[in-house]
Amino acid sequence: MSELTLLLLKFGFLLLLWALVFAVVYALRSDLFGDRPRRMPEPRAAAAAPPTDPRPVAASPAGTAPAATSATASRLVITSGAKEGLELPLGSEPLTIGRSSESGLVIRDDYTSTHHARLVLWGDEWVIQDLDSTNGTFLAGNRVNAPTPVPLNTPIKIGTTSFELRR
Repeated sequence: MSELTLLLLKFGFLLLLWALVFAVVYALRSDLFGDRPRRMPEPRAAAAAPPTDPRPVAASPAGTAPAATSATASRLVITSGAKEGLELPLGSEPLTIGRSSESGLVIRDDYTSTHHARLVLWGDEWVIQDLDSTNGTFLAGNRVNAPTPVPLNTPIKIGTTSFELRR
């Protein structure tokens, strides 16, 4: 073999080794820090408005209140898990839930991702969004795959922690 061929093979092998090193570093970085969470699309007034029902609405009997919407939720109450009994006030800002110390609600267990889920006030209702977590987010026992409205007093389960939105 000529010296030029050996030199090209050495550089090719060196380039291949560096590509392997970068692939390993990238995999470690994404495992340690996770991927960036995606943003939810902005709500549109026309798209968010429910269709109107032409039938007349019957008045509720005296002494009964109309059904509450999730927008009336002013706090998040942890009903089971390591932080059972903890109440967090809800504002209009999104609440990120996960193991990260940057999260608004930090849940430290083996079944919670770094950036697990997000609660967002979208239009006039609270919506839960799973941020591609490994073990999933569950609303009333059903896995959340897309941004889903959260009714009051409905259990949300992330890892070993359950919580509800309340007035």
